[in-house]
Amino acid sequence: MTIKISDYEPIVGRNVIEELELLADQVAGKVIQHVNSTSLGGGVAELLNRIVPLSKELGIDNRWDQITGDEKFFTITKNIHNSLHGAALELTEEDIDFFLETNRKNTEKISWTGDVFYIHDPQPIALIEKQKDIGGNWIWRCHVDFSAPFQSTWEFLKRFIIRYDAAVFSAPAYARNLAIPQALISPSIDPLSDKNRELTQEEISEVFQRFRLDPGRPTLTQISRFDYLKDPFGVVKVYQMVKKYVDCQLILAGGGAVDDPEGELVYRQVLEQTSDDPDIHVLLLPPSSNIEINAFQSGSTVILQKSLREGFGLTVAEGLWKAKPVVASAVGGIPRQIVHRFSGILTHTIEGTAYWVRQILQSPEYAAYLGKNGKEYIRQRFLITRHIRDYLLLILSLSHPGEDIINL
Repeated sequence: MTIKISDYEPIVGRNVIEELELLADQVAGKVIQHVNSTSLGGGVAELLNRIVPLSKELGIDNRWDQITGDEKFFTITKNIHNSLHGAALELTEEDIDFFLETNRKNTEKISWTGDVFYIHDPQPIALIEKQKDIGGNWIWRCHVDFSAPFQSTWEFLKRFIIRYDAAVFSAPAYARNLAIPQALISPSIDPLSDKNRELTQEEISEVFQRFRLDPGRPTLTQISRFDYLKDPFGVVKVYQMVKKYVDCQLILAGGGAVDDPEGELVYRQVLEQTSDDPDIHVLLLPPSSNIEINAFQSGSTVILQKSLREGFGLTVAEGLWKAKPVVASAVGGIPRQIVHRFSGILTHTIEGTAYWVRQILQSPEYAAYLGKNGKEYIRQRFLITRHIRDYLLLILSLSHPGEDIINL
């Protein structure tokens, strides 16, 4: 079923829809071309799968391309990703040459038809070399936690970033000392997508039954890629601490992505570590599992996101949108989504996470209070309509260089 922009009016109000229509009229005639590394798996692909068609529905010509690469390329880019999160992983000269050569090959493969080019994350960053041939406005959109990058990796990426017309980050802490304009645009969720729409109790029960989950017991859930930085092993320890006091079950569920070669290894390690506990459900899900993820979150008692580092962590917004209490690490973009003890809980340790999970399980009234406030917080700040508005405003600002005020 095709979703229309007017379908969001009951959620965000008529004024928001009218503002989007006004902004879309101002960029009419421009072609917006997004480029990232995968069409399935991961938050970037999920965002673009919603933003591109909705932008088209507003009358904006949006296009979306993906670069291609082999296992060696994506191993290099995974190391870049981890080093941006602080890991001391030096790129060799061979790594750099291979990375650049893969980008150059993709530069020739892609059909460049845009006026504005959104290049997402480090994998395709060197595509900026094409700007000298085709012109246009080029935006580098960073979805990664940039607060404490490994210095040599940052210096390598910076030589490309400064050639863009603007850089976009997800949180203020990620801003860098750059000569180009920087914009703060937080990611978003789509409240009408299968992952976030309201499910019936029958839909939730069917999924729980299919995965042999007990609907009568408290359920702790973390939805995320199987990645060391998502700390699934820490989540297991939290569950084990809580289990001593409250009979509960744990869901660790997520998928993989072609640009994340570590995912299968982490999944196998988590599976091996938890194989002796039938109340721990470790689920590797295909990319089409949006209804299942929705049901896991909607049927949960507490939702966790115990990341060690995090670009933004949209699973937090997803959980809050289901009016569920969320206990999450105070890292990356997560504190932008949670007001501690009002719309969710922020923690710093395994012990602290376990403590707050126990408190919530033993206080249903407080759980409901957090859930209600959390949903409203997301409605006001982190829905896709706000995201599209921010993108359109950025495009308008690049079309009017040097102007402090743009008359619409």
